[in-house]
Amino acid sequence: MKEINRRDFLKTLGASAAAATGATSLVGCMPNQDGSVNAVDPAGTETSPIATDKMEYRSFEGLGDDKVSLLGYGCMRWPMIPNPNGEGEIVDQEQVNALVDYSLEHGVNYFDTAPVYCQGQSEAATGIALKRHPRDSYFIATKMSNMSNTTLEAGIEMYHNSLKNLQVEYIDYLLMHIVGMGGFENFSRRFIENGLMDYLVKEREAGRIRHLGWSFHGDVKVFDYLLQLQDEGKYHWDFVQIQMNYIDWKLASGMNIPAEYLYGELAKRNIPVVIMEPLLGGRLSKLPDHIVARLKQREPEKSAASWAFRYAGTMPQILSVLSGMTYMEHLQDNLRSFAPFKPLTEDEISFLYETAGLINQYQTVPCNDCKYCMPCPYGVDIPAILLHYNKCVNQGNIAENMQDPEYRRMRQVYLVGYDRSVPKLRQADHCIGCKTCNPHCPQSIDIPRQLQKINDYVESLKQDTLGKVNEA
Repeated sequence: MKEINRRDFLKTLGASAAAATGATSLVGCMPNQDGSVNAVDPAGTETSPIATDKMEYRSFEGLGDDKVSLLGYGCMRWPMIPNPNGEGEIVDQEQVNALVDYSLEHGVNYFDTAPVYCQGQSEAATGIALKRHPRDSYFIATKMSNMSNTTLEAGIEMYHNSLKNLQVEYIDYLLMHIVGMGGFENFSRRFIENGLMDYLVKEREAGRIRHLGWSFHGDVKVFDYLLQLQDEGKYHWDFVQIQMNYIDWKLASGMNIPAEYLYGELAKRNIPVVIMEPLLGGRLSKLPDHIVARLKQREPEKSAASWAFRYAGTMPQILSVLSGMTYMEHLQDNLRSFAPFKPLTEDEISFLYETAGLINQYQTVPCNDCKYCMPCPYGVDIPAILLHYNKCVNQGNIAENMQDPEYRRMRQVYLVGYDRSVPKLRQADHCIGCKTCNPHCPQSIDIPRQLQKINDYVESLKQDTLGKVNEA
């Protein structure tokens, strides 16, 4: 366990917000004599070894003897493959097993899932992979995702299904899911009026839930209310999960509440913090080339993503930093940030805040690809539309006017990429503005408004093309 000077670090966090990242692509592995692995990039250049015994662990008073890996595995984005019966997709269990095995071999022991992840398949897939290992070699975190049916009976059934799907007799870390979304009325209906919160507390007392907490999205009044309950001695929270990265620290790009406030209130009470979205759904690993080049000047061998992970991990109150690693190259790259872990210096934090100002010049939509907005009743592929737009913004392929010398190229890149990324019947022009999606968005995006803006842009590009065709 490495000691981190909390006071010195917090003194550096009073400035403005920040962000940065970008992932390196890695393929193949070669074993070393000491058991570590060297990843090889496509150009054949060997990168730093991936240590098997250097993972950073965190422990807190109140969590017993738990030593939790600073890198946590977010199981919301397990790899998917087409269902053999032709109906939708299923989790690629073979790949999940390989990712879990590799994670455990390299020190990752915290796995975060939920009943609603991966179209409802994440818990079962995670349970299958982890069941092959000793129960005391990992910690399972899952959630009470009772958004659609808020009765006590439905909540209890969901909880027991989680135990069954995960193939465990107890859950290490259980969270009340997306607390704050929909405001206090929604929270009260889900957890207070039906007695479900009290039921979960009793399950903790019985030992079937080892640690009880909540994940926060949305209304800060709910956040403050739950902490007030602890202050008054009515409830005790073992941990809390919040969205935090060096963009959201001050600016709160999607959450509306700066992470500085959320983290500060939890740190005051010595409540361990689990971090979600350190890369903002991957957006901070897909930065414009000149931003990536700026980061590479400081750390040529590190990916841009590693800056965001080190930022989150430097915080002394952090229990674990979650990353949804779909592919082995993501896992390998992230392991280098935490095994071993090197906290950021004050100078490096200032550098990140300066970089943030440059990043914020690019107005991407704060979509994290969580897919909570799906399915759309009219078949619109909301995440794919927003992600393609963000990709083009980051790559400098959004044309502002026809006089731009790169206009023709940018128009072609956008339209061709749009048709390849989103089937025509699922594109933004099929949105009718019903706003069914808005209440489900953890980032508080006005989705129909963004889809309309994107569709207007697409139509302007198409009309230009049609005009040239008509002239011919």
